[in-house]
Amino acid sequence: MGNNHGHSLGIPAGKGPNQVGCADLMVDHTIQGTFLRLYYPCEPSSDSEQPVWIPATEYFSGLSDFMKMNRVVGTRIISYLFGRYKIPALWEAPLKSDRKYPLVIFSHGLGAFRTLYSGICIEIASQGFIVAAVEHRDESASATYYFNKKCETEQQDDQASDDLEQVWMYYRPIKPRENEFPLRNKQVLQRADECVRALKLIAEMNSGRTVNNVLQSHFDWSTLKNSVDLCKTAIMGHSFGGATVIETLSKEPTFKCGIALDSWMFPLDEEMFPRVKQPILFINSEKFQWAGNIIRMKKLDCTTVQRKMITIRGSVHQSFPDFTFLTGNWIGKMIHLKGEIDPHVALDLSNKASLAFLQRHLSLEKDFNQWDPLIDGKDENLIPGTNLIIPPSSL
Repeated sequence: MGNNHGHSLGIPAGKGPNQVGCADLMVDHTIQGTFLRLYYPCEPSSDSEQPVWIPATEYFSGLSDFMKMNRVVGTRIISYLFGRYKIPALWEAPLKSDRKYPLVIFSHGLGAFRTLYSGICIEIASQGFIVAAVEHRDESASATYYFNKKCETEQQDDQASDDLEQVWMYYRPIKPRENEFPLRNKQVLQRADECVRALKLIAEMNSGRTVNNVLQSHFDWSTLKNSVDLCKTAIMGHSFGGATVIETLSKEPTFKCGIALDSWMFPLDEEMFPRVKQPILFINSEKFQWAGNIIRMKKLDCTTVQRKMITIRGSVHQSFPDFTFLTGNWIGKMIHLKGEIDPHVALDLSNKASLAFLQRHLSLEKDFNQWDPLIDGKDENLIPGTNLIIPPSSL
């Protein structure tokens, strides 16, 4: 498939001083439970391996459905193209538990799931954060799962893992002539609730509560006790996840700031905008945005709280998920997984601007302020604000 602007194909490793571990957590086996992937600074571990990027065949099927491909054919193609990739993090390596880490909750986009933004999550974790990537169960993920209890007659013994059966749920497409807004608004409200629940779950573990991970795991979740600085929490997300950032900020004042990556504003009811009190950084791609969407972002502008917007030149909507690193230039541009800009340059700008914004609003004692100019769009590959012409009358 060719290489990637001089880079070999693969998800980039974190550039920060910490090695990164990751582990999956599901608390409460039902559809109302919490399901997330945790990325964290870890101790070096010789017996930890890198996990596969897409962790189950059903996710290939879900991506096929989402892209309107025949499921059998699509699963084979996507598995062939992407099934061999691993993420540059150590599976269930021990947490480096010698300090308290700021926390970022991450919300995925439409048709995605918890592993597809590992490039962003690993970079943020390598810089000294705990990152919890939520897998949403609002039927906006291409696929996800939970568990049901088996009937008594089906139970083999009393082991919890044996009396539960996996139930997969897939992306729900819009029906013909269906009004889309009520569905998307209901979904964004559920997504915000799931992000708040993830925050509260991590807060409980930080206080020493023992949690029962439904998934088989060798990670010692008790090491999270006193390892999270709950005064320094932020939320971040892409596309539908960007809308989720704004909805969540309106619901949960514990979050000190939000970062919305190429946010899709349609699902939001503007009546809640005045309830959003925290700083927000909008990082947009040049090719995805349109005037009506930007106008809705601008309605969140505030004279007393910092609301910033930058646009990455030559970037597309898919410049943020991992797919952009896993396709060669020709095929990547043909199916809009790549823009004109080197994807490594684009994500590096996004990550550095995000880290500078997090330092500013979480009062971190780091050196991320070296990237403060990026927040104002001061780089040859950035545009301050937007590339679109917005009539003043529309604001």
